[in-house]
Amino acid sequence: MTDVKQTEQTKRSWTTRRDAKNKRVNQVMKMTDGRVIPTDQIVEVLEEVLVPGDRVVLEGNNQKQASFLSEALSRVDSGKVHDLHMILSSISRPEHLDIFEAGIAEKVDFAYAGPQSLRMAQMIEDKQLTMGEIHTYIELYGRLFIDLIPSVALVAADKADSEGNLYTGANTEETPTLVEAAAFRDGIVIAQVNEITDDLPRVDIPGSWIDFVVEADAPYQLEPLFTRDPRHITDIQILLAMMTIRGVYEKHQVQSLNHGIGYNTAAIELLLPTYGESLGLKGEICKHWALNPHPTMIPAIESGWVESIHCFGGEVGMEEYISQRPDVFFTGRDGSLRSNRTLSQLAGQYAVDLFVGSSLQIDAYGNSSTVTNGRLAGFGGAPNMGHDPGGRRHSTPAWLNMINSDEPLVRGKKLVVQVVETHQTGNTPVFVESLDAIDVKEEANLATAPVMIYGDDVTHVVTEEGIAYLYKAKSLEERREALAAIAGVTAVGIKHSPENINRLRQEGIVAWPEDLGIRRSEANRSLLAAKNVEELVEWSGGLYQPPEKFRSW
Repeated sequence: MTDVKQTEQTKRSWTTRRDAKNKRVNQVMKMTDGRVIPTDQIVEVLEEVLVPGDRVVLEGNNQKQASFLSEALSRVDSGKVHDLHMILSSISRPEHLDIFEAGIAEKVDFAYAGPQSLRMAQMIEDKQLTMGEIHTYIELYGRLFIDLIPSVALVAADKADSEGNLYTGANTEETPTLVEAAAFRDGIVIAQVNEITDDLPRVDIPGSWIDFVVEADAPYQLEPLFTRDPRHITDIQILLAMMTIRGVYEKHQVQSLNHGIGYNTAAIELLLPTYGESLGLKGEICKHWALNPHPTMIPAIESGWVESIHCFGGEVGMEEYISQRPDVFFTGRDGSLRSNRTLSQLAGQYAVDLFVGSSLQIDAYGNSSTVTNGRLAGFGGAPNMGHDPGGRRHSTPAWLNMINSDEPLVRGKKLVVQVVETHQTGNTPVFVESLDAIDVKEEANLATAPVMIYGDDVTHVVTEEGIAYLYKAKSLEERREALAAIAGVTAVGIKHSPENINRLRQEGIVAWPEDLGIRRSEANRSLLAAKNVEELVEWSGGLYQPPEKFRSW
């Protein structure tokens, strides 16, 4: 028996992946200068490096895009490169879907498809691509190390040297995670950079993890996704913000939190130095954040509300401001932000007390989704942060404040808050009896309905009508009654009972603004610490440099 085992071990190769990688790399060395791919040779190199059926991870979250490499991939010969299995954090650029129409790619696993969500839904209906799964960011990153290990990773960085060392600057984002998944499992890593230079401010990713670098013909695409002009904040959004500060943050002593993107949360940020200050809450709430560097946070930072912010990614125009505020932001010795989407998602999942988000649809029990009929938007990171993580063990006042029982093994709960107006633009109701996601499940042939945040994780829903404290509901029926009470004139709201609403208010399961000491007439733009982008620049001492499209002065 021992001889048989020794014979089998002698016959078997344990380096098949490494040998296959070396073969591909050697095939393109004649076209490169060491690790450097000539800019005009990128398409030919991809045609040599890629093999039909490869799993290819292409960097592109909701801000930073490996745009040069994605455009090059769309130009490869589909006779040579086809049936790729694409792994995309965000389907954001036209060529992300062009490659499926051209036959270059066949299957996709992704997290978010906002800018291409309508086209994505149509292509699924037309059977032009095969769906894997819709993921959260952390879920997708995790699978890169388990069952979606990439054959090739195409990523973006600010600068590289000739040895392949990368400087990612303020927009490190998901790059290290994508690189590591490929580099340490014998995948090929190609990085597009804005500049190749021997003088790097710092090394963010070592060259030993990188196979090739290519200087792009234009800087990688970077969207100012988290910039909200205060001019567009409405009185209703200010009312929502007042209720959230008074009825959630103050009530539960929330000190660590994440804000989703939108005008609702921008209003909260701009009310902290004014309305929050009037309530005497500075130093009591909103001290530690997992957050992109929202420009609307500048007044709260400058007035001493914020102790720390860890960022998923950067934000265009905030670079110099961040470099001058190292007491608040995570920065390198060169002064630039060190963002990290993977670690900030984990912080937002486990380390914060509260997540505030919004949604396109919420059903009668609090389940919500941004996937609607004809629009396959995906989720991004909301489900990571918008749920109560069962693995949490550290306690905080806000977490403990969710306890509604004296059972000996009772645990706290993360606050998951949905802040929505009862109707979207165009008078489309947000509250519905049944989510469109159920229909999309059938149309896209998904195993489960693409729900963004499940109702049993939601602790609070805030609308212009009031707050539903869902964590206090003693049954599903009472949860439904609480939501109906604040759902306005919608399919859910019209089923409310006035008698039930009075009882729910008395028991503190529902609160009107008046119950919180808020006068609706006081909710107006005079409360905003900054009423336009110009005032944000003034608050920053001229350090914030907004993109041109946000300049109106």
